[in-house]
Amino acid sequence: MSDKTFLITKNHIVKAKNMRQARGLVEGDGDLLGDILLDDYDIQEVDEGQASEHFSAAKNSYYNSFDEVDEMIINQQEEQDSTVGIQYSTMDFLRSENKRLAKQVEKHKNISEEASQTIYRAAYDAFANFKLPSIRRKTPRKSGKGTPETAVVVFSDWQLGKVTPDYNSQVLAKRIELYTEKMIEIAEVQRADHPVDDLRVWLLGDIVEGEEIFPGQSHLIDSGIYRQVGINGPEILSGFFNAALENFQNVYVTGIIGNHGSVGGRNKKMYDPESNMDRLLYKILSLIFSENNRIKFNIPDGRGERHWYAIDRIGNYSTLLIHGDQLPSPSSVTAYGRKVLSWKDGAIPEEFQDVFMGHYHQQTKMTIGSSILRISGSTESYNTYAQEYFSSMSRPSQHLMFIHPENGVTSEYSIWLDSI
Repeated sequence: MSDKTFLITKNHIVKAKNMRQARGLVEGDGDLLGDILLDDYDIQEVDEGQASEHFSAAKNSYYNSFDEVDEMIINQQEEQDSTVGIQYSTMDFLRSENKRLAKQVEKHKNISEEASQTIYRAAYDAFANFKLPSIRRKTPRKSGKGTPETAVVVFSDWQLGKVTPDYNSQVLAKRIELYTEKMIEIAEVQRADHPVDDLRVWLLGDIVEGEEIFPGQSHLIDSGIYRQVGINGPEILSGFFNAALENFQNVYVTGIIGNHGSVGGRNKKMYDPESNMDRLLYKILSLIFSENNRIKFNIPDGRGERHWYAIDRIGNYSTLLIHGDQLPSPSSVTAYGRKVLSWKDGAIPEEFQDVFMGHYHQQTKMTIGSSILRISGSTESYNTYAQEYFSSMSRPSQHLMFIHPENGVTSEYSIWLDSI
């Protein structure tokens, strides 16, 4: 045991609703709203008399010897009248700290156990009885003799689980079925002129609707992350990929994360930047189809980074794929031009011609230098928030394009989904 006594004073600046919550934040209660803006401490050597004064004052700071507490020596010191007051105060403090820390340990233990149980339950429910149906390529009608082109499906801003007056998970599922039917019909029309054997699928993020992205969100979703990522998402996308594999020879999927795919919550800044529910959903789909060599997935990832973009190349054509939360409202054309030109000038090292993004739920196309920037629509409809604050209401839609390996985009379609 050290023969010296030290006074350690912790200083905190806390932003909270009241003093009780401020103290709870300092003591480690992560369920309280607020932030610790400053966490600092001061240490100085004191004699036993000075320490006794601080103990008897019952200040709301933590005092203790700087090293370890030797219980045998403490018991011996209890027999000495000169240190009785100090020792009893020390033991009271240690008992209080022990209870507080034990409570914190138990709390985090319970949280960890609940999280583990949720993960195991999600995995079991999602995959215990899952059987991927056999997929046979349908014999397409005889194609024209033109140069083969690649079909490109653009899925963005499904926000699976979100609820508006006429939108929810069931409506989304039906709209994707409608999109799939129309996409196959248009592909058959294209095949009358030239082969269309390959399909690209660009997932531009916000496919998942996180649970704590904004205040009050719990009132605007019909399913949590577990059901979105473990059940409904794989079911809807598996249905689409099955149809794609029946009607195309090869399918290539590129998945980008969105801001609503974030885990969210007050501790968002503490998560690994790689953590995103969009990415997890894409990964689950890649595992489901891992034994089918006709479908391949490109999911940018890597611990410690967001990995927010990808470049997809089709012949000589290339496109930068982003979600779009990096950019302001589409009305700010100048800001878009500055951003895209800076990316092309080397901020993004890979070369690309065009840009495709989502995020703003409205189909838009603008020319920036030699590039075309396209913004995808959303499957969502009747958004009262957009109606009130942005005075806009977009029709639910998703995009479809056909790309020539030399000439780039030859045709593109807005597939409207508001009939459902």
